Amino acid sequence: MNKKVSLWERYLTGEIGIEFKSCLYFFAILFYYCFYRVSNGVYSADILHMTEMILLCYVIGYAQVYLFHNFDEAWKYAPLEITGFIVCTAVYTGASVFLGWLDHSLWWTVGFAAYVVVLYICVIIIYYTKRKIDDKKLNQELEMFQSGMKTEEDDRE
Repeated sequence: MNKKVSLWERYLTGEIGIEFKSCLYFFAILFYYCFYRVSNGVYSADILHMTEMILLCYVIGYAQVYLFHNFDEAWKYAPLEITGFIVCTAVYTGASVFLGWLDHSLWWTVGFAAYVVVLYICVIIIYYTKRKIDDKKLNQELEMFQSGMKTEEDDRE
């Protein structure tokens, strides 16, 4: 049985990651948008705005993974990852202005930019924590495996 990861499996894993990111960021951006709308006494969301948001989340998801080394999941933050953080924040903010998601309100737009920064920082912390937990689990499983190997060797003697 071939245990090597195929090109297809690597591609599929990347696509699932982009799908997850797109949905996560879309939900967060939609939450801010809905908060803005409700704060202004509007209790419906514009379907065109939501379509723009989800499409942009997919575009930025691909950019994050293929251009900026998946900066929100990075092990270290070199200039390229930091650039990705800044560029993606600027693109989301620029789109909100250009596409009129927040009706060109300066304060809501500044708040949105700050919200995206906080969102990225939260996601970075979540991925960092998940890696730490995964590392701990893998080390635990390795120790269990190694102790099981020693037990089997002892049984043979």
